[in-house]
Amino acid sequence: MKKDKVNAISPNVIWHKGAVNLLRQQKLNGHKGVILWFTGLPGSGKSTLAYAVEEELHQRKCHTYVLDGDNVRHGLCGDLGFSEQDRQENLRRISEMVKLFLNAGIITLTAFVSPAAKDRNFARNLVAQGKFIEIYCNASVAVCEKRDIKGHYKMAREGKIKNYTGISAPYEEPVNPELNLDTATMSIEDGVSKVIQLLDERRII
Repeated sequence: MKKDKVNAISPNVIWHKGAVNLLRQQKLNGHKGVILWFTGLPGSGKSTLAYAVEEELHQRKCHTYVLDGDNVRHGLCGDLGFSEQDRQENLRRISEMVKLFLNAGIITLTAFVSPAAKDRNFARNLVAQGKFIEIYCNASVAVCEKRDIKGHYKMAREGKIKNYTGISAPYEEPVNPELNLDTATMSIEDGVSKVIQLLDERRII
């Protein structure tokens, strides 16, 4: 992906506004749309927590969808590798997609390492203030490596996987996330409770 194409817009296109706008979608859904952006090292519990939060929201009859890093690379981003540029393009596509989900009034939960602060900020800046909630799944490399059922950390240390975050590629910790969850010690139930509490406080649900 060339940097000059990051914010490119196809020529001769005009945004088409439909009559069913966000306010009408939210009224129909019975809740507001929001992006819950789970970030953290591989193995920090992002996907596990995101799906657990989705289950709780589903029980509350909320309209949700989880975008998981591995799942997205089966289709939408299946053509991308793990170079810095490909990772940036991966998150650019995801960011644009969750913006569309937000316009439908959906509570979208994303579970991506998203190691670069600039890429997370790109996603945040695409939407209105308060519509992007960054949730840092905070666990050390040592903890994540112990949980590594896929064996990716081991392969990264052996040089079999290149550009692996936490080993051969950096992770930029969020400076001021809406939630900083100690997923090294916190139970899934407590993590879900923290997220739901925030959504309640912000009157999203």
